[in-house]
Amino acid sequence: MGSEVLLQATDVGVRFGGIKALDGINFTLNRGELRCLIGSNGAGKTTFFRCLTGSQRPSQGQILFRGKNTAGAERYAIARAGIGIKTQIPQLFEGLDALENVWLGLRGIANKATRVQLASAALERVGVSHLARKVVGRLAHGQRQLIELAMVIASDPELVLLDEPAAGMTGKEVERLAEIILEINQRHAVVVVEHDMHFIRMIGQRVTVFHQGRILVEDSVEGVLANPEVREVYLGKAHAH
Repeated sequence: MGSEVLLQATDVGVRFGGIKALDGINFTLNRGELRCLIGSNGAGKTTFFRCLTGSQRPSQGQILFRGKNTAGAERYAIARAGIGIKTQIPQLFEGLDALENVWLGLRGIANKATRVQLASAALERVGVSHLARKVVGRLAHGQRQLIELAMVIASDPELVLLDEPAAGMTGKEVERLAEIILEINQRHAVVVVEHDMHFIRMIGQRVTVFHQGRILVEDSVEGVLANPEVREVYLGKAHAH
């Protein structure tokens, strides 16, 4: 893959009253790249993620996806443009089975047989084909997270945005999730918001560290972990080992 720019944020700012939640963010993501966004609570990573997903309109700046400005666009328009989004709040229909959930997420595709095919393939890619006919409301948290991930990738978006996908998962599930995200990254660019450094180590390539509404540093996982400034503001002594 060439280093062709997929997503470019320029001078993005968000104000809540007099508070600058984001202050002049410049961010570039190339096609096929995997990037982790980290930072302590209130650092700005979640606000920036919300700007990317369309749930937060920037006060200034622009966000170009494939050259088109998506800043302030409606979420459905962002999804239609080729961005798959998984937020922390589950978007599942509890009374339906896993296949039906993924199938419903493919409403834009008219041909029913094609939809079933794509839904089945997505469940297979995240390793939960055996749950296809299980009602999602009765499944464990980790299984539900994977079904939601299948919903996100089923329509083959060019960019996948994941908000703390490892939250509430067991150690084994986190390891499996790391493998799945790396597999997804073979076909899609991925942005992951995460605070679990152990998980970031498993998937990590390039990491963007937010601090006080700005980008503090962008580096490899190793570079970020070794950076004294990052350790001081974010990781603290507990995570520094």
